[in-house]
Amino acid sequence: MKVIMLGAPGAGKGTQAKRIASEYGIPHISTGDIFRANIKENTPLGMEAKSYMDKGQLVPDELTVRILLDRVAKDDCKNGYVLDGYPRTIPQAEVLDEAVAKFNEKIDYAINVDVPDENIINRMSGRRACVKCGATYHVKYMPPVKENVCDACGSELIIRDDDKPETVKNRLSVYHEQTAPLIEYYRNKGILKEVDGTKDIDVVFEDIKNILK
Repeated sequence: MKVIMLGAPGAGKGTQAKRIASEYGIPHISTGDIFRANIKENTPLGMEAKSYMDKGQLVPDELTVRILLDRVAKDDCKNGYVLDGYPRTIPQAEVLDEAVAKFNEKIDYAINVDVPDENIINRMSGRRACVKCGATYHVKYMPPVKENVCDACGSELIIRDDDKPETVKNRLSVYHEQTAPLIEYYRNKGILKEVDGTKDIDVVFEDIKNILK
């Protein structure tokens, strides 16, 4: 079972991807994670990617797919995998489709975790992070015992730059321009499934499991 997770930043697709991986015994694959792993291990692919990243350039789609294919060729992916954060654009999706087709394989499901922008802005602007230990909270959904103080270590809680409303709005703008068209791309292929990401995360996961049955 090969699954692609779609959704805006903050929609909760990463959380659901991890739960799918755990439930079905397949790897959760994030391109950020496999880039870091290859660079840490000094693999030829990792060093090639690092040469672009060190110059502040985006890693080309062709190289990203090579790194991804190297990862999914490992034994733990023989029963499938969940892709989180890739593809981000239609050209990337087309390259991925061509690459898996060479192995007579295909993506089975593209699951879109649908959450309106307004909900995402409210969700992310409510996040708080500990400056010392990195623990995370939410002022509404998971508040600390004492306001703006970390339960774990007693340090100050802050709003990360990534979670500030103006930053979130910019990230959503990029998402709608570059990544949202993938929804129609996978709908046209007949593999798109959508879930309401505004529901409780356990309910969302039950909806996803009903799709994957």
